Amino acid sequence: MTERITKNMARNIYFGGSLFAILVFTGLTFDTVQKIPELSNAQNITHSVARGKNLWEVNNCVGCHTIMGEGAYYAPELGNAFDRLGGGDKEAFKAYMQAWMAAQPLDTPSRRKMPQFNLSEKQVNDLASFLIWTSKIDDNEWPPNIEG
Repeated sequence: MTERITKNMARNIYFGGSLFAILVFTGLTFDTVQKIPELSNAQNITHSVARGKNLWEVNNCVGCHTIMGEGAYYAPELGNAFDRLGGGDKEAFKAYMQAWMAAQPLDTPSRRKMPQFNLSEKQVNDLASFLIWTSKIDDNEWPPNIEG
């Protein structure tokens, strides 16, 4: 082998490396697409969960909160709110959400103010159902701590 790289060798390295990268990317994409159904918890989406997701979007909750790391970092992460605040008990979490939403905005100094959205009991339950559903998604242990 010569000590210099010829144009043919450089072209072969370029095309060979590109082909290798494309094959790796395609394989990883295929693997990810195959795992989505088991990770997404999509089989548990109910009408209540869908209405809660709609409320999340209409009220721009993501403008202040994050959910699974996506959104603004002004207010707490809510991807694990069910585990953190409800302790795994759906009814306790829904009752907590009813009380929390009714109490807004809190008059606590040095605390950020969450607006009063004037949601009905059914709407708060739908929002709670969405957060419960979200907590069941396999998010690779995000957030890294229980506080979010």
